[in-house]
Amino acid sequence: MSTNAFTRTGNTVVFTAATSAPTPVQALSTTLGGNQYRIINSGSVTVFLGYGVASTDAANNATVVTSTGPAYPLLAGTDEILSFVPNSYFTGITASGTAAIYITPGDGM
Repeated sequence: MSTNAFTRTGNTVVFTAATSAPTPVQALSTTLGGNQYRIINSGSVTVFLGYGVASTDAANNATVVTSTGPAYPLLAGTDEILSFVPNSYFTGITASGTAAIYITPGDGM
C-alpha cells in the first residue's frame, strides 16, 4: 500500500527561472485557504524564488541574495513543500543559467 503525504488541490504551474525573472505565475488552489505548495527545482542552479499575494510582489521579491533579501533560495534539484499565502504568485531568478520550477498547490508534508 502506498501512502502519499501530499494531496494536490490545484493544477501544477511551471516557469523557467533565468538571470531575468519571467512573468509571475499564480498557483490556484481549489480548496478554501489552501496555502501549501510542492515546489520542484529541476535545474542544476540555485533559484531565488519570489512570491507574494500579487504578481508585483512576486516580481519585486525575486532577487539574487548576496547578503540579505526577500527571495527564498531553492537549491538545484530540490523538491520541497512550503507554506505561503493562498493562491500565491511565484517567479524566480538565477545568478547564472536556467532552471524549470514546478509548483503544485496542495495539502501535506
